[in-house]
Amino acid sequence: MGMEFENLPEGIYRGRIAPTPTGFLHLGHAKTFSLAAARCRAVAGTLVLRIEDIDRARCKTAFAKAAMEDLRALGITWQEGPDVGGNFAPYVQSEAMEYFLSVWRRLRDAGAIYPCRRSRKDVAAAARAPHAEDDAEAIFPMEWRPEDPDFGKDFEEPGDWNWRFRVPAGESICFRDALQGEQRFVAGTDFGDFVVWRRDGVPAYELAVVADDIRMKITEVVRGADLLKSTARQLLLYRALNAFPPAFAHAPLVLDASGKRLAKRNDALSVRALLARGEKIV
Repeated sequence: MGMEFENLPEGIYRGRIAPTPTGFLHLGHAKTFSLAAARCRAVAGTLVLRIEDIDRARCKTAFAKAAMEDLRALGITWQEGPDVGGNFAPYVQSEAMEYFLSVWRRLRDAGAIYPCRRSRKDVAAAARAPHAEDDAEAIFPMEWRPEDPDFGKDFEEPGDWNWRFRVPAGESICFRDALQGEQRFVAGTDFGDFVVWRRDGVPAYELAVVADDIRMKITEVVRGADLLKSTARQLLLYRALNAFPPAFAHAPLVLDASGKRLAKRNDALSVRALLARGEKIV
């Protein structure tokens, strides 16, 4: 039996745009964020800006400010979140660590997660490495999962462990995406036990995004199609936290001349470089 969710938000619409300040926004970001703003504007909803700066080694305040300036230059406005002047309250991930820890504790108490010493390199070298080229992480072997279902429940803090979510092996996670249609992923086959808290003391992407979308009461998430599989993982987190998930709309990716997904290191296609040349972006 799989889990299924409808994609139509009801009542008050709350959307979000969530740049990660590790570089300048590029053309792909511009198109996705513009789509998010347009979908929100079409129903007179509220658009939230969130700065996803958990990775303090790579994220820079200068890039966060530049992202806000570029969004304004594209005509994208938001009703909640930081402004161009540098007022970062209230939606900056690095300022919400206590909240993320409270979510980690809820998952720990529920027995949904466990501490793990296996590194990404260990998993990549395992026999069950992924076949899909776009996977960011190999599939975690089920035989590495601790046999004791209560392992980790006595931890007061995450410590210097990776914490992984126990996926329900064999279960189908199904959802209808507003742009990509019906989606289905099988836990344990398409993805394995995934990291929700990193050994360097910060939440992983999956936990941070779900936790923030819950606290911000987001009703629809608009992002790139490369995150479709992440949505399946995140739906499991919503269920473990007894929270109803938002609807999802995954936009087609913008590719570079070689057919690869755009990266922030491609400065020639950054929003500010394109605007400076007077090119039309969206």
